[in-house]
Amino acid sequence: MFDGFWNNVLRYFRYFITTLLGVFLNAFAPLIPLFQRPVTLIAILGFFAGTLVFISLTLRAMLGLSTI
Repeated sequence: MFDGFWNNVLRYFRYFITTLLGVFLNAFAPLIPLFQRPVTLIAILGFFAGTLVFISLTLRAMLGLSTI
């Protein structure tokens, strides 16, 4: 009854990883030409870093974890 159960579980895990990788590659492929110029690279990295800091500070304030 359970012949190949773990084999099927590993297949679904591999399917999930490849699907997730394909989504990320298709999402970030248009940004690759922008990384060729240093000015746009710095601007994009600054935007991503600022977004992460904003989300982090917002969540800390909403959850009351610590004051800054």
